[in-house]
Amino acid sequence: MSTLTQNLPRIEIGLETANDRFKRGFNSWFWGSLFVATVAHFLAFAYWPSIKTEDISFTTEELAAIELPPEVEIPPPPQQIARPATPVVSTANIEEDITIAPTTFEDNPVENLPPPPTVGASSDELSSFKAFTPDMVRPELKNRAEIARALERFYPPLLRDAGIGATVAVNFWIDETGKVFKHEVAQSSGYPAFDEAAGKVAELMQFSPAMNRDKPVRVVVAIPITFRVQ
Repeated sequence: MSTLTQNLPRIEIGLETANDRFKRGFNSWFWGSLFVATVAHFLAFAYWPSIKTEDISFTTEELAAIELPPEVEIPPPPQQIARPATPVVSTANIEEDITIAPTTFEDNPVENLPPPPTVGASSDELSSFKAFTPDMVRPELKNRAEIARALERFYPPLLRDAGIGATVAVNFWIDETGKVFKHEVAQSSGYPAFDEAAGKVAELMQFSPAMNRDKPVRVVVAIPITFRVQ
């Protein structure tokens, strides 16, 4: 290589990159943007409608003290009332209650038999009724179902609701046809209402005649009429 060539300065030729262009124009873009932002804020503050806060304050009225009434002590609830008892008439026990129990001379001495009635009948009529004895066939109640309903119908309501029962002994004068000639209370239950109800039931009772051997006879018998609840 010649000496002339060696003494020439080296000239390097290169391409401009995007980063170079950005660095070169950064100042102009920065200051231009800052100017535009300043102008925009100035215009916004100058021409933007004014905003005022609304008064939301309030006042309260003075509360008046109210005197409360004295506290009332509530009494305890009453005890539950028991359900009223319902009379139940058992067909199995009707015969024991309203028919003649087995009679013996030991249990029914002749001297303790009820006397014949003295009111409402003549002595001749009453003298024909004889006291029932064990050698006779006892009279049987014929209308058991009707009497069972009557016991329930004539049961004194107050005593039934209270669950109270009683037995009333009633004397019956039964003629030879089975008709009740007369009846009266022989032994009170201690409750007039039960005695009156037993009289009403006795008026409905119908019997077969008592028999002495093969002959119907007039007899005086004592029959208990029982009112009971279950």
